[in-house]
Amino acid sequence: MTNFLEKRSEPRNIIDEYYSVEFQIKGLELAYKFKIHDISSSGICVIVKDNSELLKHIKVNDILSIKYCPLGSLSKPKYFKTEIRHITKDNLGKFGGHYLVGLLLLEEVI
Repeated sequence: MTNFLEKRSEPRNIIDEYYSVEFQIKGLELAYKFKIHDISSSGICVIVKDNSELLKHIKVNDILSIKYCPLGSLSKPKYFKTEIRHITKDNLGKFGGHYLVGLLLLEEVI
């Protein structure tokens, strides 16, 4: 049996605990809500339409306070300082024409 070293930015269990994220960007009227995806070897991400105004207001290494919404209604959402790790256009994959925005949880905001 081979042992594989986990190389993700954060453990996969975040996807088991939370379903979606919500956040607001200063200067934009709307709050954004996205389903969390775990589709790459670098950790979790959200899928953003290529024409979204949001893409003009975020960049790699930005730190945001993001609300993580749990799977069930029994748990309360939690806020985490979260770093934008990458913004990658998916031209050919399942989410063609969209951007994958990679997220790294840094610490819980209390």
